[in-house]
Amino acid sequence: MAGIVKRAQRGADRSPPLSSDLRYRSTTGGIFYLFKDAVSDFWSGPLQKKALIRLSAEQIYFLGSQSLGLIAASGLAMGAIMALQYGNGLQRFGGTLYVPELVALSIFRELGPILTSLLLAGRVGSGITSELASMNVTEQIDAIRALGDSPNSTLVLPRVIASTLVFPILTLFSEFVSVLAALTVAYTELSIGPVLYVSKTLQILQMADVWTGLLKTVVFSLFISLAACWRGLNTVGGTRGVGASTTWIVVRSSIFILICDFFLNKLFILTVLKYG
Repeated sequence: MAGIVKRAQRGADRSPPLSSDLRYRSTTGGIFYLFKDAVSDFWSGPLQKKALIRLSAEQIYFLGSQSLGLIAASGLAMGAIMALQYGNGLQRFGGTLYVPELVALSIFRELGPILTSLLLAGRVGSGITSELASMNVTEQIDAIRALGDSPNSTLVLPRVIASTLVFPILTLFSEFVSVLAALTVAYTELSIGPVLYVSKTLQILQMADVWTGLLKTVVFSLFISLAACWRGLNTVGGTRGVGASTTWIVVRSSIFILICDFFLNKLFILTVLKYG
């Protein structure tokens, strides 16, 4: 009897297989409609603005402040390693004075936004997906609908807003920490004074270098948060499905960040950076 019950539970946990084309359409279409509903709920949703601000602030604390240690550690490592590698390579040609400029452009244009977004895709994306997936498989989402509330307003929208705000702020924090780490390494290993380092960094950096990198993180945060919410709300298969959904969002988000980064770089080079 126990064996029959276990087989029945395994059969109930299995979701019907989807063809690759249908799965593609359901994923992209589902994320698009979730985004549309989130925008609609933001302007005219049932959730009051005070409640939305409170829920968004809770998510900002959960997603942002608890990621500071991870972002700080990655920023320290990134800045120190880049200064050391650039310095070692340019020493052969007598070009160590170009280290501050190369490090600054690399961090603010590319490595800062990309590395921070990849880390947050694992930290934030997996957290959102696992939380909503657990609520879905335990029928808490159905309970919210039964009470007359919208999951888009109470669960999706605060997380999308929080992610959109947290990603650029943490990216700026990571870039600042990276520059400090690179300055320390340049001073101790390459004999470049702090005043000279800061002067050359400010001389090469332009506002376009900073805000184009931050704009990348906004695009990444929208995809990660929406895809994580969509996957979590559509998870089936019990605890096994929760684990599969968590893996799904980390892999898809990382691929999206790397591919989208190329096209965003091309767009910025042809428009903003070309004339900056």
